[in-house]
Amino acid sequence: MKFAHDFLFGAASAAYQVEGGWDEGGKGVSNWDVFSKIPGKTFENTNGDVAVDHYHRWKEDIALMAEMGLESYRFSIAWTRILPEGTGEVNPQGIAFYNQIIDECLRYGIVPFVTLYHWDLPQALEAAGGWHSKQTAEAFVRYAEVCFDAFGDRVKHWITFNEMIVFCRHGYLAGAHPPGLIDDKKAYFEATHNVITAHARAVMAYKARRQFGEIGITHVFSPAFSIDDSPENIAAAEHVNLMDTHWFYAPVLKGEYPEAVIDYLKRENLTPDWKPEELDDICKAAPMNDFLGLNYYQPQRVMKNDTSETLNLSHETVTGAPGSPSFDGVAKTVKMEDKTYTKWGWEIAPDAFLEGLRMLRQRYGNMKLYITENGLGDEDPIIDGVICDVPRIRYIETHLNAVKQAIKEGINLKGYFAWSVIDLLSWLNGFKKQYGFIYVDHADGLKRKKKLSFYWYQHIIATRGEGLGK
Repeated sequence: MKFAHDFLFGAASAAYQVEGGWDEGGKGVSNWDVFSKIPGKTFENTNGDVAVDHYHRWKEDIALMAEMGLESYRFSIAWTRILPEGTGEVNPQGIAFYNQIIDECLRYGIVPFVTLYHWDLPQALEAAGGWHSKQTAEAFVRYAEVCFDAFGDRVKHWITFNEMIVFCRHGYLAGAHPPGLIDDKKAYFEATHNVITAHARAVMAYKARRQFGEIGITHVFSPAFSIDDSPENIAAAEHVNLMDTHWFYAPVLKGEYPEAVIDYLKRENLTPDWKPEELDDICKAAPMNDFLGLNYYQPQRVMKNDTSETLNLSHETVTGAPGSPSFDGVAKTVKMEDKTYTKWGWEIAPDAFLEGLRMLRQRYGNMKLYITENGLGDEDPIIDGVICDVPRIRYIETHLNAVKQAIKEGINLKGYFAWSVIDLLSWLNGFKKQYGFIYVDHADGLKRKKKLSFYWYQHIIATRGEGLGK
């Protein structure tokens, strides 16, 4: 089986993690420009001031993408480059910068797949309440409209938000992302509702323009599975899926929040200040979503939290590895002896990926899907000058095989975006692990170098994945 020609092979990045140029071209200050400079918040106090300097090297980077054969490049726009204060006057230099990116991609036949929000909020809006404030949601819709009007003649694939569970949970429960609050459950649920409202209204604004593209949202996809057949552990896994998946997916895809979570919020006095008109807009926008983006790295293996232990909420413990209770203390994730894990403790499980896709279809129907992130973070060895990232090749190969099988089963998957196109700055972990097909040599002036995976992915794209699994 070959992948169909309407299936997009791509790779992804995010503005803060690659661009640098943090105070150039009229750009405003983002919450990450401030938060990353608080001592101890990031590994070795790294920040995105330079990142990998894509702001100045975009032409070289896109040429490398074209050489690799990428059919699509998923990148994010920095809100602060378009509206430096989050509202107010549009910055023409920011518009010009992203016009260059878009036009260069199109010159090579690379489809631009644009994310409007990948975690870098204008600091002026953060200081005024961040996502806890309804004014931030209103400002986002205006920002989205500016982007639709500036770029929508050429950009036909839009993602509103990337991984709201991460920037909301880490920001309002774990203290690991801006605004750095710890265990503020009320603010957490308020923020998630405001983001979902902003998404719905941005979707309606896009559809009103009749630009004949597609728009959706990208969520974390980390399906939970019980560690055994015991009823209490099965119930714990169902609870985690409810809180980590369905709370985020259901309002986008079905236009309403899950009743079980609403009941929980009422019991715990955590119900957001949601207005009837907001709930109406969420309902109206649901059928307008053209696709769902899924960022999959690992599943969750879950059991009932059988101790008095609660989540240790601090930025030092936010690693993504299993071994912690859920934020509400009901369940906990477990590392299992019969599973395979990365050096950072993330499970490698393409079989769970496939099973999760089946579960998703069963609950929400066969909507259009893109895998908007999937990849391996590793310390890539350099042997005789060759960057030998063989584990990354194996990781992506097994997950592409799962994608192939899902398509054979009729699941409506239309693209795969590896994370990431180039080695980049981790939000919290600096440069100590790599994800890209393109190596960035920090000891040699940020020189770009092709990894083994670069050539492997080039071959996969050229052959439409024909040899995968053999």
